[in-house]
Amino acid sequence: MASPHVTDNSTSLDDFRVELHDFLRRHGPGPRPRGADERFAWARAWQATLFDHGYAGPAWPKEYGGMQLPFAHQVVYQEELARARVPAPLGTGLGIAAPTIIRYGTEEQKQRWLAPMLRGDQVWAQGYSEPGAGSDLPALRTRARRDGDHYLVTGQKVWTSHAARADVFFTLVRTGTKASRQHGISYLIIDAHAPGVEVRPLRDLTGGHLFAEVFFDEVRVPVPDRVGEENGGWPLVRTSLGHERAAGAMNQAAAYRRVLTELEQLFTRRGLGTDPVIRDRLADFEVRVRIMRYNAQRTIADIVRRGEPGPVSSVSRLHISAFEQDLHEFALDTLGTAGLLARGSDEAVERGRWLNGFLRTRASTIGAGTAEIQRNTLAEQVLGLPHEPGMPT
Repeated sequence: MASPHVTDNSTSLDDFRVELHDFLRRHGPGPRPRGADERFAWARAWQATLFDHGYAGPAWPKEYGGMQLPFAHQVVYQEELARARVPAPLGTGLGIAAPTIIRYGTEEQKQRWLAPMLRGDQVWAQGYSEPGAGSDLPALRTRARRDGDHYLVTGQKVWTSHAARADVFFTLVRTGTKASRQHGISYLIIDAHAPGVEVRPLRDLTGGHLFAEVFFDEVRVPVPDRVGEENGGWPLVRTSLGHERAAGAMNQAAAYRRVLTELEQLFTRRGLGTDPVIRDRLADFEVRVRIMRYNAQRTIADIVRRGEPGPVSSVSRLHISAFEQDLHEFALDTLGTAGLLARGSDEAVERGRWLNGFLRTRASTIGAGTAEIQRNTLAEQVLGLPHEPGMPT
């Protein structure tokens, strides 16, 4: 693996930006394929290219294959990769499981799991939500029973993103009593191809299968594949969720900077760019996308300073979910009937991109913790309001 060129503040941001441009020009992944299998192989190959050239894991420690960039360089990194329209990392492990393992895992676990995850050799997916335990994770019922040097895991997870492509699930299970709630949860790493694991894809509003149900039937999991202590998984959950929102904030801030520009260009091509009402709405979105970037920077600064994103990550999550819903609603309202044509129609605007985005973002205020949960977090941990009795501390 080649060493990254930037390790401290000795390289200027402008020089680093030029360096990234040069790397992307020479090693970029090329156009996005249309077929699902081809897109998956394309994204996996790109992640390996980043890793092999020392450009993966901008915030990761160098000893585990990352770049360990200073904060300002991380911002430039995310901006340039979003502008280049390269594929996003596969699965959800890099932004959620990896920070948890780096903080709570043993050295053996870090050496065994982190580099294959960062290179894309293994795709990780999150197994948290259950049919009766979504926002109320302490109510989860998937059971892990100790059997010598293994756990036997039985239960069901739902809304598991990327499950159909996953090699590994990072999963919350109940090792305590039914009444133990957050005090009886453990954090297990489960082989997605192990006997007793069944994945059933779920079709979403876009017609795709990003989500799935996952069933565990007496799945044997070695005890060394538990991260943290038995019944001590709840602090790990809080770390995972905070990093999920933090990673998503910076990536989405960079991506929506580009998306908003592309929407403005579309309106101009269609002769809508001079309409004062449309221009006023675009100005509002311009303000909001800049706030998104500043919130993301604040969240990452908290991680750099304290090692944790803290409750302010909920601000970014709330802001982004409202922004992307409002933006796609505005796009469809402005495009009119042409915007309602789906991919495959000759008259579809940009191959149905804005309709697909509208349908996809209907779930934005549900995924990664509902908007109501985010508001509770802000009310209690930022504003100091009374704690909700039904939720864990």
